[in-house]
Amino acid sequence: MRSPRPRLARPSLVLAAALALVAVAGCGGGSSTTAGGGPAAGPGGGAFTPPKIDALKSLGPGEGQVNLVAWAGYAEDGSNDPKVDWVHPFEKATGCKVNTKIAGTSDEMVNLMKTGEYDAVSASGDASLRLIASGAVAPVNTDLVPNYKDVFEGLKLKPWNSVNGVPYGIPHGRGANLLMWRTDTVNPAPDSWGVVFDPASPYKGKVTAYDSPIYIADAALYLMSAKPELGIKDPYALDEKQLQAAVDLLKQQKQIIGEYWSDYTKAVQSFKSGDTVVGTTWQVIANLVQADKAPVETTLPKEGSTGWSDTWMVAAHAKHPNCAYKWLDWIISPEVNAQVAEWFGEAPANAKACEKTSDKSFCDTYHATDEAYFSKVHYWTTPIAQCLDGRTDVKCTDYSEWTRAWTEIKG
Repeated sequence: MRSPRPRLARPSLVLAAALALVAVAGCGGGSSTTAGGGPAAGPGGGAFTPPKIDALKSLGPGEGQVNLVAWAGYAEDGSNDPKVDWVHPFEKATGCKVNTKIAGTSDEMVNLMKTGEYDAVSASGDASLRLIASGAVAPVNTDLVPNYKDVFEGLKLKPWNSVNGVPYGIPHGRGANLLMWRTDTVNPAPDSWGVVFDPASPYKGKVTAYDSPIYIADAALYLMSAKPELGIKDPYALDEKQLQAAVDLLKQQKQIIGEYWSDYTKAVQSFKSGDTVVGTTWQVIANLVQADKAPVETTLPKEGSTGWSDTWMVAAHAKHPNCAYKWLDWIISPEVNAQVAEWFGEAPANAKACEKTSDKSFCDTYHATDEAYFSKVHYWTTPIAQCLDGRTDVKCTDYSEWTRAWTEIKG
């Protein structure tokens, strides 16, 4: 079995606040409290109106090349591992040469797509609506992507990849931010995020948390049930009072944090060594730690979790649109989507991919077919001033405020 290998880190979510606000000015879309949310909702539940851009009407011959912006691990050509290559087979099958620009952050992806030099991008939820609202990407004609029919329904027409019921991308994969602990130290087995927020924690100095302003949403998610009087309905839609409550909780948590992490390799090593015994993780980190015989377990806590879902989007003025569409169909074909999922470490988007994984238990491990599981995942999105939960009587805090708050929290 091939060991899964994720990108070096999930996208850094330190956004250029001005860009984010300009991109979504007048827009309210972005978040859903569950995986079952509808199209991007604006103030009062209405959906925002993106720039008028037409989707490709019909598929023609390939233009000979396609220029991609992608996360590391999403467009492997055998250079990292000769056995991991879905780019060259694509080139042979379509005649479209693949030119890939690896991006390290969502901000970088947005800026690259605005240059007009790229045809498609594998955008995460914190970037996708900015790309739509800025006119950088076009609606996608799913009739031209035959494999779209086999994408899990739980990933279609969601707040991070559609507006007004119009799809703006093809789902690639998804994952949850989980709670992990060392079973030789943490007892009893936790079932709540409360274990990482307990100021009297017996694990003080050995608790870990994700190092990003978006982690404020994890605190907000916990407060949704721990302090219902705050009225938090969406962890990405926080007014000033709600944000302050999350900040206060995170400042309290900092006293028991041993280290924050954003590099998965450091998180793996810390759990293996026992320097960390409990905290936020990804399934692939747990797999790697367990593969080295360290005693860890994971759970999706009773409060639910935050998470992420990536989407392949086509540039509004793509120079090679036919090759871009061919790539979209290729990357979510059962065989290739299975390869990507296993190499990267995420649940595939194509339901038929589960039959093609080399590890026959892979989709069970990543809960790929478990929509009840993913209904508890609150996917990353960008907080904006117009409350994503539909409130119109208050102003919500935007990501620039979250970024300042995170700096304050960490000191």
